Amino acid sequence: MTQERELFIGGEHVPALSGERMPDWDPYSGETMATVAAGGPKDAACAVDAAAAAFGPWASTAPAARRRLLLAAAEGLEARAKEAADLMTAETGAIGPWGHFNVALAAEMFREAASLVTAPAGEVLSTSVPGALSVALRQPAGVVAAFSPWNAPIILGVRAVAAPLAAGNTVVLKPSEHAPITAGLFIAEVLADAGLPAGVLNVVTSQPKDAPGVAEALISDERVRRVSFTGSTRVGRTIGELAARHLTPAVLELGGKNALVVLEDADLDYAVNAAAFGAYMNSGQICMSADRVIAQRAVAGELAERLAAKAAKLPAGDPRDPGTLIGPLITPGAAQRVGELVEEAVREGAKVLAGGAPPERSVLQACVVTGVAPGMRIEKEEIFGPVCTVTTVEDDEEAVKVANSTSYGLTAGVVTEDLRRGFAVAQKLRTGIVHVNDQPVDDEPQAPFGGTGDSGYGRFGGRAGIEAFSETRWVTLQSSHRAFPF
Repeated sequence: MTQERELFIGGEHVPALSGERMPDWDPYSGETMATVAAGGPKDAACAVDAAAAAFGPWASTAPAARRRLLLAAAEGLEARAKEAADLMTAETGAIGPWGHFNVALAAEMFREAASLVTAPAGEVLSTSVPGALSVALRQPAGVVAAFSPWNAPIILGVRAVAAPLAAGNTVVLKPSEHAPITAGLFIAEVLADAGLPAGVLNVVTSQPKDAPGVAEALISDERVRRVSFTGSTRVGRTIGELAARHLTPAVLELGGKNALVVLEDADLDYAVNAAAFGAYMNSGQICMSADRVIAQRAVAGELAERLAAKAAKLPAGDPRDPGTLIGPLITPGAAQRVGELVEEAVREGAKVLAGGAPPERSVLQACVVTGVAPGMRIEKEEIFGPVCTVTTVEDDEEAVKVANSTSYGLTAGVVTEDLRRGFAVAQKLRTGIVHVNDQPVDDEPQAPFGGTGDSGYGRFGGRAGIEAFSETRWVTLQSSHRAFPF
């Protein structure tokens, strides 16, 4: 049965002011799995009204109460794990294990945010003024405009709201048009059931054509004092420009062209397994996915052959089939674009070792491509599909040079049995994140998460996340009268 969902504003499920609705498609079947209210700029303004009205009471809520609520949300999310995973399958084509992993990590993000509610909120500063106490205080910033993507909707939807709420802010969440339920409305339900007061979190869903107007309405509102965006670099540029125009601080976590560097001393069995996981988990639709494997010549050939053999055995198809490891891409158009990247590379001289067949609707087989050259689109653009390239290099220096030959800088991995050598390579990689003896896909709630260059700026996670969504104020208390010069 097709679900019907509304906007969530001021603690109420309400239709869009225009009365418009939009279909929410199942990426595998192509059928409508839900209809959702299609909001616009006026709905966004109503959501900011509700968030602004709720800000004062929520900011003054006792830290212990905010902590209890976030802990209750973690428990409530875990209790609905199967429902959440099934929703992700229907809405985004996620296989079951990816859906359950989303729930597990998102629950820990709620718990991490809860632990930070009572973290130190300032510091005592030294001062040269007699009789003065000088302090730096961190206080809630105000209303946060948050934008969450579809590819890890529960993880990244929760990440978009947990730290801002813990810091005492209120939030208007705009989820992706491809995952309005799991990246937004479902999360609001979990928090409402945990006791979140009306207006503290509001969700505005919209059609793709109205998304720019909704974003502008949110970011241009003077009551919005922080912006949180996770998504493509193309859209992130627009969000960043809007925020800068209104002098609103933003955290942008954007795309990646992530490399897995395999040194000549690597354990090849381990390297192949790491590469396959990094490249093909969630059909390669993760901002941290290993688009590129950069291997030293002594191991590159055998690594490519083993990776291709493993890729060829990864079942692709119906995400509801427990045996499926490679589910559909989010749309047929997305699958066609990835397929065209591979076809174009082959025309320009690259070689496909596994996969490479045209997509069946939204499904692509896991693919390995070798013989790529720097000018090829497949080497420059984020793939965002189940495809990785294998590039041969001579030494550590060339590996670093090739890994850094991109405008992106999100994450990377270095596989080696020599941790000192791996750390030396890692220090030279221009990324916000790097994992030695691991692949690029990793996240922990307490870690500062974010990139450099075209991968964005600012950090989510742990103390970094709380600092991003709070305001630092310098306050002095003068216990005796000062002597002024006139």
